[in-house]
Amino acid sequence: MGQGMIGFDGRQMRVLLVEDNEHFRRLIRTVLQALGITQVSEAADGAAGLAALAGCDADLVIVDYRMTPMDGVEFTRRLRTDPGSANPYVPVLMVTGYTEPKLVAEARDAGVSEFLAKPISAKTLLSRIVQLLQNPRPFVSCEGYFGPDRRRRQVAVPHPDRRRSSLPTE
Repeated sequence: MGQGMIGFDGRQMRVLLVEDNEHFRRLIRTVLQALGITQVSEAADGAAGLAALAGCDADLVIVDYRMTPMDGVEFTRRLRTDPGSANPYVPVLMVTGYTEPKLVAEARDAGVSEFLAKPISAKTLLSRIVQLLQNPRPFVSCEGYFGPDRRRRQVAVPHPDRRRSSLPTE
């Protein structure tokens, strides 16, 4: 396929797929191959994913949310914050059937770059990959968090004192 869809060329892209369900791994690999991405490494859980990442220079990690013994949130947190992490800046796309706001916030706060709800399609997977590659968010490092800026849009503060009371002081 090469550069077929919207000028996307995945031939040089390296993806690490961390998913405990063998059938879903096969499905995602097939979709990635249809998009021209053939350099795909696989791991069946978060711990195996961290080990695999040390041996593959991934451009993207696709990780499932719910896995045992280490789930996608813990995988991402360790990827981003462990001192020996192989690539703390790699984009992480979390694929999940669990889309409750609390769970999404937990994953976002661990450093996930983007989400994709199951069931997936080739079109939505490609859309998220292109979003991650063409519009990467800057990384933020502060107390308790390291990862992509959690804000979707950068909004200029109209007035530096906007959070102060609007009541006049006398």
